[in-house]
Amino acid sequence: MLIGTAGCTEEKDDRDRSLTVGFVVANKQLNFSQEMSLGFISGVDHVGDVSYQVDGPNIVDGPRQLSLFRDMVTTARDGISVFTLTPDLFVSPMAEAVAAGVPVIAVDSPVLPSAGVQLFIGNDSYALGRLLARQVIARLPAGTVTGKIVLGTSSPGVTVLDRRAKGIRDEIKEKLPKVTLVGPFDTKQEVEANLEAWRSLVKANSSALAFIGTGDADGWNLAALRRKDDASWIAGAFDIDPKSLAAVKAGDLLLVSPENFLKGAVAGRLQAEHAKTGRALPQGWLYVPGLAIDQANVDAVVARQATITTRAQAFAAEIETILSDPANLRPMSEVS
Repeated sequence: MLIGTAGCTEEKDDRDRSLTVGFVVANKQLNFSQEMSLGFISGVDHVGDVSYQVDGPNIVDGPRQLSLFRDMVTTARDGISVFTLTPDLFVSPMAEAVAAGVPVIAVDSPVLPSAGVQLFIGNDSYALGRLLARQVIARLPAGTVTGKIVLGTSSPGVTVLDRRAKGIRDEIKEKLPKVTLVGPFDTKQEVEANLEAWRSLVKANSSALAFIGTGDADGWNLAALRRKDDASWIAGAFDIDPKSLAAVKAGDLLLVSPENFLKGAVAGRLQAEHAKTGRALPQGWLYVPGLAIDQANVDAVVARQATITTRAQAFAAEIETILSDPANLRPMSEVS
């Protein structure tokens, strides 16, 4: 009787404990991480009756993020999503968490296969690069066949940004084979260092047709330099920091949004549903499309970004499509 009662008590305690899922991001201060975090919270709230934890270092700091992940494994044992720019550091800790029964999802940046993570939620980064390059090419003066385009990346070696850069290069080489493409140069991640890097590149390439970056600070810093010099060259970058959206509206920038809120929302919803109902997580690459932004649609994007509620409402139908259309679930081996 004592053994039976103890078994029932243990089972009841497990049922009654609160459900908690977590999200560890690469940086708490940059727009792309903030968008993913807000999306994750929205996705968890959509399911209901599941608590969440979201954390990350104040700057991109792989070892610090890893420490936060290890802590979260003990406090958010019903599932953890991870967006990291240093996947090599997470291989063993992720594999240990998976082996211990903690559901782990990789978001935005793929992790190494040996980490044992079976679900990645992210873009086709190579395709996003080609999409931005097409925008830039379309804005060049009619008949442009020669000239120079300068490419920069704020974090060389980060897979997502490297794939964006390759997409940009390949699209330009295919469409404008006689245009000289230089870079990608290291434009630095820290905001002021990024501005100085671009200032030097613009000064050294004053006759360039365009300057294109792979990150978010690239965008608003390029726009500021273009505006200051009243330049005619084209600027292109990624992400939707409010400063970048204002620059698009002013005609100083072209953007591609990786739709980071959407990625976070899909991860939060799947994680919370799995915790609450036991619904199995998909296995593979759950594809999330990006969005080209220019003066024609920037007002709609600004309106969408006004609040968390407006974001959630705007993305509601797309979330359902991503989760229900089998075409969006691709083999992990195809991640780009």
